[in-house]
Amino acid sequence: MSPHSPAPHSDPRDDNGLVDAINRGDIEAFNALYYRYRDWVVNLAHRLTNDREIALDTLQETFAYVHSKFPGFELRAKFTTFLYPVVKHLAIAKRKKASRHQSLDDTAPDIPDHSSSTDPDSQREQLAQALTSLSKDHREVILLRFVDGFKVDEIASVLKIPSGTVKSRLHHALNQLRNDPVTKKYFNR
Repeated sequence: MSPHSPAPHSDPRDDNGLVDAINRGDIEAFNALYYRYRDWVVNLAHRLTNDREIALDTLQETFAYVHSKFPGFELRAKFTTFLYPVVKHLAIAKRKKASRHQSLDDTAPDIPDHSSSTDPDSQREQLAQALTSLSKDHREVILLRFVDGFKVDEIASVLKIPSGTVKSRLHHALNQLRNDPVTKKYFNR
């Protein structure tokens, strides 16, 4: 990178522009795409595995996989829609390899009960605990929708399930959270 070119993470091109540039051999465009999505990939992998080292390994393998798609890659949806199943598959496979006897549902951290506290950290802990009470499928659609900002059709695409199933899972998960004594207050605002 020349001293006068912008930092990769501040590249003004949109994702499609970066993909087109990468297909033409622009290495800086790949760097920009990496910097734009590295934190998202690490956070998703960490959320799936609760293991920072596995999340960092997943980041490396995810972008090695993305790199292998060039030249010739066509972006037909949001880049995160493309990345989600890649990150999920790699992170879960690495987690299973690291711990053959621990199921994915057991990866939630033990969160202490501070239900009487009103500080923001305690509230986040309460919400995290409430999310662990959801099934894996319900938790996944809730996080994709409200943390990652995916639309229903995008969730359906990355999970390879019908939109109606996504809507049903969201409905049931929200009802469960609405009836949970810890999270009920968030629905009565």
